Amino acid sequence: MRPIRLIAAAALVFALTFVVDAVQPRPDAAMAAAARALVAAVGDTPARARLVLPFDSEERFNWYYVPRARQGLPLKDMTDAQRDAAMALLKAGLSASGYTKAETIRSLEDVLFAQSGSATRDKGLYYVTIFGTPGEGRWAWRYEGHHLSQHWTIVAGRAVATTPAFFGANPAEVQDGPMKGTRALPGEADLAWGLLGALSADQLKTAVVSATAPNDIATTNSRTAAIQENSGLPFSSMSDRQKAMLMALIEEHASSQSRDLAAARMAKVRAGTAAIRFAWMGATARAAGAGHYYRIQGPAFLIEYDNVQNRANHQHIVWRDFQGDFGTDLLAAHYLSTPHSR
Repeated sequence: MRPIRLIAAAALVFALTFVVDAVQPRPDAAMAAAARALVAAVGDTPARARLVLPFDSEERFNWYYVPRARQGLPLKDMTDAQRDAAMALLKAGLSASGYTKAETIRSLEDVLFAQSGSATRDKGLYYVTIFGTPGEGRWAWRYEGHHLSQHWTIVAGRAVATTPAFFGANPAEVQDGPMKGTRALPGEADLAWGLLGALSADQLKTAVVSATAPNDIATTNSRTAAIQENSGLPFSSMSDRQKAMLMALIEEHASSQSRDLAAARMAKVRAGTAAIRFAWMGATARAAGAGHYYRIQGPAFLIEYDNVQNRANHQHIVWRDFQGDFGTDLLAAHYLSTPHSR
């Protein structure tokens, strides 16, 4: 009878898991509810015009990851209630690990302020901008500040685009002071070095495409990610262990998004694994000051990682979608299937 009991127990666990999953709000619904709550918290005040812009605003495509003035409502100009609502919105878009990364990155502004005293190094200068009306037709939102630029686009109340998605960290590892040892983005670095170390000498000849690493990600803050020459080591040329290591690295990048959004990213990745390539530039031995860069490119997506600046203690990381940044592919399909008048 024991096997029967085990099967019954497994069936019960499956059923309970299904019920729990079923009651979880869809990511688009959760974001719409959180965005509406933030708009309500701001109310009919001058701050509302800073927070909410038209969906068709060109500002939706104006993104960057350096310290600069931005359109939107910064955390420092919010009340406590508004700030709580903004953080609830961010949690709706990111996973728990992604939210931790974002908050750790923001906390590094305290480190940079201690070093420079510059007023631009302010962890209150992270902005929320909502484009359109949350929950109605097409709308989008952005969370952006130094080393953070995260974008979500919702079309027809269901489909969600999550790119461009940028994380960065300066310093990549805090060297001294109260936050010594802090690393905002350890997995994106450690898993890549692990994969590089697992490659054979012959594989390295293909994977390492340049002895010099660029000073930044190649796509920077371009509106559209150009398809680069897809050089590097093909997924098909890797051993099963190396393939698993590469997929774990990709999942580390994808998992910053909330569960369903991360799963959608990985579904796109798995649909074209045969064409994925892993390319490396710069130092191949891990050491202080050893600047390095890697790129993971598939038919639909591009991940770039660069750590060269500040003696290789300054990370820039981005996930781009060749056809779907800012939801362009979703919007094109939506316009084809739904009549619109302007």
